[in-house]
Amino acid sequence: MSLRGADWLARSIAQSGQSHVFFIDAVLRPTLMALEERGVQPVLAHSEKGAAYMADGYARLSDRPGIVAAQSVGAANLAAALQDAYLGRVPMIAMTGRKPPSAQHRNAYQEVPHTPLFAPVTKWGTAVEAASDLPRLFRQGWAAATTAPPRPVHLDLNGLMGEVVEQGASGAEPADLSGWTAPRHRPVADAAEIEKVAARLRDAGRIVILAGDGAALSGCGAEVLAVAEALQAPVATSLGARDMLPSRHRLCVGVAGSYSAPPANKVVHQAELLLMIGCDGGDQVTHGWRLPHPGAAVIQIDADALELDRLPAELSLHGDPRGTLKLLLEALGQPQRDAGFAQEAARLMADWRSGMAPRLTNNEAPIDPARLCAEISAALPQDGVLVADTGYSGIWTGTLVDFNGSGQRYLRAAGSLGWAFPAALGAKCAAGDRKVVCFSGDGALYYHLTELETAKRRGIAVTLVVNNNRGFGQGWPNLVRAAGNRPEVAATLLRFGEHTDFCALARGFGLHSIRVERPEQIGPALREAMAADETVLVEVMTGIDHRAPEPWTPEASE
Repeated sequence: MSLRGADWLARSIAQSGQSHVFFIDAVLRPTLMALEERGVQPVLAHSEKGAAYMADGYARLSDRPGIVAAQSVGAANLAAALQDAYLGRVPMIAMTGRKPPSAQHRNAYQEVPHTPLFAPVTKWGTAVEAASDLPRLFRQGWAAATTAPPRPVHLDLNGLMGEVVEQGASGAEPADLSGWTAPRHRPVADAAEIEKVAARLRDAGRIVILAGDGAALSGCGAEVLAVAEALQAPVATSLGARDMLPSRHRLCVGVAGSYSAPPANKVVHQAELLLMIGCDGGDQVTHGWRLPHPGAAVIQIDADALELDRLPAELSLHGDPRGTLKLLLEALGQPQRDAGFAQEAARLMADWRSGMAPRLTNNEAPIDPARLCAEISAALPQDGVLVADTGYSGIWTGTLVDFNGSGQRYLRAAGSLGWAFPAALGAKCAAGDRKVVCFSGDGALYYHLTELETAKRRGIAVTLVVNNNRGFGQGWPNLVRAAGNRPEVAATLLRFGEHTDFCALARGFGLHSIRVERPEQIGPALREAMAADETVLVEVMTGIDHRAPEPWTPEASE
């Protein structure tokens, strides 16, 4: 007997290894009930953005498509929420309902043509008119989401809640797509082109490797380090690739670009040849396209053909970074390389760390977020996951939290403020027993405070660290200067009230919370929170005048 669309969808999602799906009612109700019967947990969120960010975090940690659904009236909100996943190269399947064709263009209640809203933030999308179309189009969407570059796809289902597709006959057996994880295919570059790159690298002067989000997705940390060792080349990363290398490795100089500590940009700027591995060349990682030095040669390795030659490249290799780097290592052999430049880069890094050391042990209050980062580095388990928001949260954690380059993971917002907390909940759904720590500013947490209720109801355990400086700290000094050095004027635009008690709010949702007002309290609070089997909010009272590391910027003449 042919399966109904709802049964086909539920069985296929379950057989494909998904543990959770995320949604806002009212959509796909029969499917969601059938999923729960098969052990897949439907997670009801409090907004379409919250649901999408949960699916995003789930996908980033599992490499499986995050599945999110909303009814027609919420489709516009859901589309807006996919921007971060699109920019972050995250596989997702977003499903929406829409009223049937007979209700279109007739001022139907809550209905607008929402499909165009998904075009800028999805890789592929289509309408699913009948249940018989669902097996083919769902499979195609899953494939599109997981092939390089992985990104969201959109399936627009016939029926306000998708009921036309759910109730019809699918005419197909359930699909098992469990082997289709991102990146699904790993083609390697042409052997002759790899030989050309190897020859160029053997003869080059100061080489710097810049590994980006595509390299992190490929999981090529070991190969990057092996190439770096062979070439005696310092390695900088994008913010999204922060966790792929051991932070304390002698060749690692940290995050390059706008969210950088000074040494990385200095080292990249000194390169005679920049080897870009899975790195997009956008304005953030190049600090507004001021890196590398205009005279530097560029060689690129990327699985995404559209990323090749955005910066003028001398040579480019189209292939999965991990597989291509393995062949490049063989082609390089054991070149004789001068280690002087790598040693100089290591000294720059050591000097900067030495200068920052007093802040990492700062015992003053309000608490310096640098001290908070040091305590997170010490407390994060060997397989722990740190989820960070955008803005100052990304800068603090990207420059001052150390990672082991193996079991630990770092997930960061690609630019959407408020992303981190719901994303951390989704990541925990994929993490199993691994500990998940969320680093959020107070301004970011205000976006999705209601998901504390979701954490409690679904029993999702994350350590939610709130860096509470009672305002938007990143732009604070600039606004104070613009206001004529009158903080009381600037405060009307960037400061929050002093009466919000995040700990009390957490308790109101039935969760445990810990308020930290002294630096020596941070470590014990983190360990207590991580030991719990539920979400614990750790509110850390920091100062808005504490400045995160600032990137080094080359002079215009350099």
